[in-house]
Amino acid sequence: MPTPKAWSLRTYRAATKLLRPVANYALERRLRAGKEDPSRLSERRGIASLPRPEGKLLWMHGASVGESLSILPLVDRLSEVHPELRFLVTTGTVTSAALMADRLPPKAVHHYIPIDQPHFVRAFLDHWKPDAAFFVESELWPVMLGEVAKRKIPAALINGRMSPRTYESWQGRKKAARELLSVFDIIIAQNAENAERFEGLSERHVGTLGNLKLAADKLPAPLEALGQLEGWLDGRPRWLAASTHETEEIQVLSAHRQILAELPDTVLFLAPRHPARGDEIVEICHDHGFPVARRSDGEGIGPDTQVYLADTLGELGTFYSLSDIAFVGGSFPAIGGHNPLEPARLGCAILHGPEVFNFADTYEDMRRSGSAALVRNERDLAASLTRLLTDEMTRKTMADQAATWAEASARTVLEALVEALEPVLEKGGIAA
Repeated sequence: MPTPKAWSLRTYRAATKLLRPVANYALERRLRAGKEDPSRLSERRGIASLPRPEGKLLWMHGASVGESLSILPLVDRLSEVHPELRFLVTTGTVTSAALMADRLPPKAVHHYIPIDQPHFVRAFLDHWKPDAAFFVESELWPVMLGEVAKRKIPAALINGRMSPRTYESWQGRKKAARELLSVFDIIIAQNAENAERFEGLSERHVGTLGNLKLAADKLPAPLEALGQLEGWLDGRPRWLAASTHETEEIQVLSAHRQILAELPDTVLFLAPRHPARGDEIVEICHDHGFPVARRSDGEGIGPDTQVYLADTLGELGTFYSLSDIAFVGGSFPAIGGHNPLEPARLGCAILHGPEVFNFADTYEDMRRSGSAALVRNERDLAASLTRLLTDEMTRKTMADQAATWAEASARTVLEALVEALEPVLEKGGIAA
């Protein structure tokens, strides 16, 4: 789509071209709010901080932490199939950039995605000149996709996800949606419901091979950190509430209060989705009468600690490994839930609330296999946790089943996806 045909896309492109100073101002505001990396802010303007690798380059984009982590096993597998291929991985958040710095293999480099503004996007593509591009989940930036089409870069949308709300918002702009989606040679959705939404907007066949996040590597759990925490716990029972959101902590603490009535020595690991909310969550804990220790302040777990706030980046794997049971957050409020495969791989029995539309098929399959259970409110959560904390056999059976299910699903999804993407790579001159 070299020249946008849809009126809304033409308007968007014209506005972003004229409002370049506004884009710079927005970046500065994000920088002051701690949402940008000051040492790499130029990357968000399309100015590269690294040279382009020699040879064929595959560009893979995932917006934030979850998407970028799901890219890693695909990079590894494609490196095996195409040993001369190099990778550019882009993300848009400081947290994801830090994770990529630690986990990308030598054949891959990380760069921030530029703001969707014509000058920035053109500078980015002029430098990197990717031979093919894979976009993960739902990043449909009009200027970027327009430039990809203009340069005839073969592209795929993989693990495509579109929420019901987003789908409804596109209904009045179907021509624009169809034009944007036409940039992709292949669209692969993460499940049947998402495939149906993409088909409705693109008016073309959309396949599904399963959720790419099923294939993500285990989160790291350094032995030193595990040993320190186990020493502090001294055998006390514990459970984890992971990736919680605003209002959800109150429900989690209510459940923990009920557990303490029967198992008074139990420790709750509370790991918010956004660690920057740490001050707010400490205040909530104090308001509800819970003694709390804070990981980001270097505090340990004492005899009186009832809540340990895991408000650091990159340590979720440590707390999954320490916990036999994990409640996966974002599932009481209408957030859509978070990835249950992360705790599954690290030996957790999994509980979740009713709002899991982001991973609906995955949670349904896991419940059917006996590796996850639905809890509808804090009373259900407390009852399920108390039962699992006091029944080691049930807890271990549930956790073992989760790990087995996750491993089998990962192999299936990854191999099918690599095979399906070969035509796009071939179009970009990347031969097996």
